[in-house]
Amino acid sequence: MIYRGYGDGSEMGPKRQRMIEQAPPPVTFYGPHPGSAFMFNPYGFVPPLPVFPVVRLRGLPFDCAELDVVEFFRGLDVVDVLFVHKNNKVTGEAFCVLGVPLQVDFALHKNRQNMGRRYVEVFRSTKQEYYKAIANEVAESRVHCTVTAGGGDGGRGGHSPRRNVQRARSSDDGQGNADHTGILRLRGLPFSAGKEDILDFFKDFDLSEDSIHVTVNGEGRPTGDAFVEFGSAEESRAAMVKDRKMLGSRYIELFPSSVEELEDALSRGR
Repeated sequence: MIYRGYGDGSEMGPKRQRMIEQAPPPVTFYGPHPGSAFMFNPYGFVPPLPVFPVVRLRGLPFDCAELDVVEFFRGLDVVDVLFVHKNNKVTGEAFCVLGVPLQVDFALHKNRQNMGRRYVEVFRSTKQEYYKAIANEVAESRVHCTVTAGGGDGGRGGHSPRRNVQRARSSDDGQGNADHTGILRLRGLPFSAGKEDILDFFKDFDLSEDSIHVTVNGEGRPTGDAFVEFGSAEESRAAMVKDRKMLGSRYIELFPSSVEELEDALSRGR
């Protein structure tokens, strides 16, 4: 390699040594050294690793659903919305995970803009805060046996994931005594969930992508619901062991369904 500007190269060693001694500590795999925001090198600056793309919302209407948050951040890629509860009550707070770190800055521009009649505050957050909130929601659900997962029916007029709906495990809404037709309805799916995610959720059962139907609303957006066709009524009954199990950061509720309900749900999305 030729280093221009150093003549015959006899002074290259001492000059390089002085540069190394004067330069800040280098960037490691875990980001830059705490004493320096960037690492200096002859070719420019090396930025720190990208942050986890999550923001925290405060002041949400107590009856808002995931679709309200998606609409609030229209134009951004909403990957997940986690509503926060305390003592089995909604708090008006939520975490919103976006597609890429760059979108966090755009989301912050929505700070103090209105959702309905309330203005919503938007703050930067971290992966640690988001995961801690997930852990708290899991603990909250176990204590109170409530539905805390986002997604729900997603739209207005349906089940809101933020409403205080008791789900006692002893009754299970009659699911244990319901007639099984071989079809189950899933509620509370992340909006980003696809057929492969549902196949993995039911990996102990023999399913194909053709047997999975993810429903959408009239605008073509996911509703948080899906239908799965099993080989028999006995198989769908056995699959109920996955009721309230986790898919990503969400509890998924399962309900026995029918061909009529499946066809009706699919027709609404056409």
